[in-house]
Amino acid sequence: ADSHQNSCHIWIHNDCSFLNSLVSYHLADNLSSIYYKKYGLNSILTGDAFVIDRRYGFGYNEDIPQRRFLDMKKKQWLLIPLCLVLLAAAYFLLRSRIPQRWYTADELGISQQQSALDADGDGVDDWTDMVLGARSYIATNPHYKSKYYAGGYPDDGLGVCTDVIWQAFRAAGYSLKDLVDADIAAHPECYPNIETPDGNIDFRRVSNLDTFFRRHAQVLTCDLDDPAQWQPGDIVIFGDRDHIAICSDRRNRRGIPFIIHHGNPIDEAVERNDIYRQPVTGHFRWMG
Repeated sequence: ADSHQNSCHIWIHNDCSFLNSLVSYHLADNLSSIYYKKYGLNSILTGDAFVIDRRYGFGYNEDIPQRRFLDMKKKQWLLIPLCLVLLAAAYFLLRSRIPQRWYTADELGISQQQSALDADGDGVDDWTDMVLGARSYIATNPHYKSKYYAGGYPDDGLGVCTDVIWQAFRAAGYSLKDLVDADIAAHPECYPNIETPDGNIDFRRVSNLDTFFRRHAQVLTCDLDDPAQWQPGDIVIFGDRDHIAICSDRRNRRGIPFIIHHGNPIDEAVERNDIYRQPVTGHFRWMG
């Protein structure tokens, strides 16, 4: 060992007995105990020079500072993609909670239509009732989960996208369940995907609602270029009958309505500018 004022250089050539004593004892009060294991222990085993510095209380190989700097640089570069992934995940999880600017039809100079019908006789037209009913429903914060219910209606705070629709119809004075069940019973050939009708679930399937609205509602354009073609209370089908929503009276800056929908257990039930998230494959307006 070469002794200096503040440190001691040790050369060990695979002397495991000395290594054991070196690790076991703290080399008196002039030397610090070895706990910089990653480099210190390796240096001792390979016979490299190893410095035990009493000033800083740890051991290091004489070429380690540069190696440690390079290792830290590598770790910093590895942290960058990790941080980006975490930021993306945070945005995906929290995006539905970020407020979005919305506009009224009057602000954008768009003519907003109202239904000529008032099925429940409350003095509010059907389409407005539907929007208000859908909005009231999502305000209960239902959690997204698909379940089968005896009687058909969820009663435990859970729900899916189709529950927004029948809730909207109920607020306007309609029983969408009864309407769909009656149509399936009268025209089973129009619902080839149904082998055995089941009133507990049929009205909560997007495919069945798509068929029902194509038969009993006004079928409209799926083109999003003309905002006037999109009115509050309109029903929208997405993808291969994968999802369903109702148009809000709130609009984005282009004049296209926000949608009120319940799409997944992360975003939950929301009223947002989400109409562009999936291809629109169905657009309907209830005429009574």
